[in-house]
Order: sequence, then C-alpha cells, then structure tokens
Amino acid sequence: MQTTPFPWRDFLRRLAVIAIPIALQNLLTTTGSMVDTMMIASLGQTEVGSVGLCAQFSSLMFSGYWGFVGGGMLFFAQYWGVHDDDGINRSYGLTLTCMMTVGLLFGIAAVFFPELIMKMYTDKPSLQAVGASYLRIVGFSYPLTVFSMAMAALLRCTERVRIPLYGSVAAVFTNVFLNWVLIFGRFGLPAMGVRGAALATVIAQCVSIVVVFTLARKQGDIYLRNVRHHFRWTKNLTREYFHKCAPIIANELLIGVGGMMINIVLGRQPEEAIAALAVFRTLEGLVIAFFSGFSNAASILVGKEVGAGHPQTAYARAWRLCYLCQGCIALLGVAVIALHTPILTSMGMSGRSFDLAYGMVLIFSLVAVIRMGNWTQNDTYRSAGDAAYGTILEIVFMWGMLIPLVWLSGRVWNLPTLVVFMFCYVDEPIRYILMQVHMYTGKWIKPVTPEGKAAVKLWRENRTQHVKRA
Repeated sequence: MQTTPFPWRDFLRRLAVIAIPIALQNLLTTTGSMVDTMMIASLGQTEVGSVGLCAQFSSLMFSGYWGFVGGGMLFFAQYWGVHDDDGINRSYGLTLTCMMTVGLLFGIAAVFFPELIMKMYTDKPSLQAVGASYLRIVGFSYPLTVFSMAMAALLRCTERVRIPLYGSVAAVFTNVFLNWVLIFGRFGLPAMGVRGAALATVIAQCVSIVVVFTLARKQGDIYLRNVRHHFRWTKNLTREYFHKCAPIIANELLIGVGGMMINIVLGRQPEEAIAALAVFRTLEGLVIAFFSGFSNAASILVGKEVGAGHPQTAYARAWRLCYLCQGCIALLGVAVIALHTPILTSMGMSGRSFDLAYGMVLIFSLVAVIRMGNWTQNDTYRSAGDAAYGTILEIVFMWGMLIPLVWLSGRVWNLPTLVVFMFCYVDEPIRYILMQVHMYTGKWIKPVTPEGKAAVKLWRENRTQHVKRA
C-alpha cells in the first residue's frame, strides 16, 4: 500500500498541462456558441428557439458517437502508457470508422429530412420552418465535427493537447466573423439569417480540420497521418474494443434517446420557455466546457497509469481529481449566478423568458457540483477499463425515474416549466453516493495492457492483505 506522501505539486502540474488547454478549447467553442446566440437573438425569439431545438438534434448525434470516443480514449490512454504505437494506430482507425458512420447518418438525416426532425422536437409550425432551413445546411458540418472530435481525442490522450486548442481558436474566430457577415449580409452579401449561421458553422469546421492536420504534421505527430496502419485491425483488438465499448455505446445511445424524449416534453412548453431553454443550454455548455478539461485530464492521467501498470497511482489520482473538479465547478456556478443579469440580457432574454432562464440557471448551479462529480467519476472508470458500472446506473435512473417524472409532470400533470426542468436532475444525489462507494473499492481498475493486468492482480492481493490485517 502507498506509504509516501501524495506528490501534489507534480500532480497539479500534470493536471494543469492537460486540463487547461482542453478547458480553454471548450470554453472558446462555447463562447462562440454564445456569440452565435446573441447574433441570432437579434432576429427574434422564434429564431433563438428553433436553433436551440436543432442543437438538441446535434446532442443526439453526440450521444451516438460519444460512446466510441469514450471507448477509444480508454485504449489510446492505456496504450500511450506503455508506448504501444501500433495499438494506438489501430484503435484510432477503429474508433474513427465507427464515429464517421454516425456522423454521416446524422448528416444525411439533417440535410434530407429536416422537417421530420423538427416535428419530433416541437409542435409549433413557426419553429419547425426556421429550424428546417437551418438543419438543411448545418447537416453538412456533422461529419466534419465528428472527424474533428476523433482527432482531438487521440491528440489529447497522447498529450498533444495544444493542437486541438489551436484548431478551435481558428474555428471560433472563423465562425464568429462569418456569422456577422452571413447572418446580417455584410460586404454586399445577402442577409441569410439562421441559414448564414449554419453555413458559417460548416466553413469553420473545415478550417479547424485543416489547422489541426497542419500543426500535427509540423510537430511530428506519428498517429494522425499514419493512415496505412489505422485499418489493420486484428480479431483480438476488435473483439476487446467492442467488449469495452459496448456498455459506453449503450449508455450514450440510451441516454441520448432519453434526452430526446425529455426535450420533446420541454419543446412543447410555451414559446418563451423554449427560448429560455435554448439560452440556458448555451450557458450549461459554458460550465460543461470548463469541467470537461478536468474530465479529460482524469481519463488521461488515470488511464495512462492503469495501462502502464501503476494501479495505486491511478487510484490515488482518481478521487482527488473528482473533488478538485467539484470545487472548481462550484466556483464557476457562483460566478454565473452573480453575472446572470448582463449575460441573459445580452442573449435576448426579457420578461417571462428572463425569469425562466434565471430559474434554470439557479437549479442547474445547485446540482452541477454533484452532476459533474458523477461525470468525472464515470469518465475515470471508463479510462481505467470499467465501462459498465456508471453506465448501468445512469441508464437505470434515467429510464426508471427521470423520463417518467418529466413526462408525467410536463404532459399529464401540466406542472410549471421550472418544476418539469427540476425533475431532469432528481437522480444525481442518489447516483453520487453509489459512485463514491464504487470509487473507494478500486474495482473499476481493469487494464487492457499486459503490463497493467499483471500489476493490478498483485495490487488487489496487497489490498486484500492490508484489509485483513486492519
């Protein structure tokens, strides 16, 4: 068992090196989304609400491919821990293939069937019409977005976190500038409204991919450009990949479908509530963007040690990462509440929509500390090889508790919007207790590398002997 003091200085340095660039990248992306919302807000609440509903379809796509990202990062981080280049290349090729399949399917659906998609999310014709015009164009960005995410996941796990950051910087500035040009019709171009915002998104994603590829090549990255080795999959790798990914994929798909059902209920609230929800989702993205730097750092710092055969180090890092993340999220929540008036006003909220948006911010700020603690722990378990525990909990509580409560409160009992919204988070405290218990058992450490498997067996024996002596 560990007897030396925990190396806080080295730990925090490693955390900062990974977490800060990722957090900055995601904050930049979210800031770009906020600017988008501000620009679109000047067109009216109908436009804000419709684009917000389109974002829920993007979130469903996210759920479809994120299972492969989570599974891929498990392999990337652990293979990186033992410097297995061939394992990294093959697992990246498998991850990319699965992710791009999802991106292409959603892109085809958005481009060719936008009206059907909008009818799923709202019963208001005005929102359906505006949203469909947006989806027809933005659907072309879906495969590009997925490709960018796959590259970013690989680069982060191999500790080249600045390259995706620079790609996001280029994409955000491109997106903001083109939004201003295309939405309002600058430089003699026609004013395209929400269609201009969609076109700007497509071009910005292209810019991001070019920047990432160019920088990766200049910095000597040996993985992204090693295409010949990406698709040389072995039977054992494919079997283990889908064995580890299956729970994550099932989790993300079921959570995505469950989230869609919740959004269907919320999309049938009054129009000012839909606009408030669209603005809230942007602010929620700000919190998640900041938090995801810690979450990704947890995956990398823990998964790397598990793969390298250092289970005690992984265990010691895991619970500290969870509490550090929660503390930072609490501070961010306080900041968002303190600045809510200028933020919501700048995003077009007034009157009843302002009150609803503020209520959503308050509710989320109270539960975000627990919610992000659950998220960090689950990402840690996944990177360490345990993709099942957190997945099962999340699916069971969403389908057994959240969806029935949200559906009944919104569609049957017709309760106020904020009460319906509150039910979206009612399971978080219960899951947090169960996740904490699992964290301290250490049973979530399940390596995929030979070095990790040999080390964890000895570690478990030592822990068992220690408990017996105690």
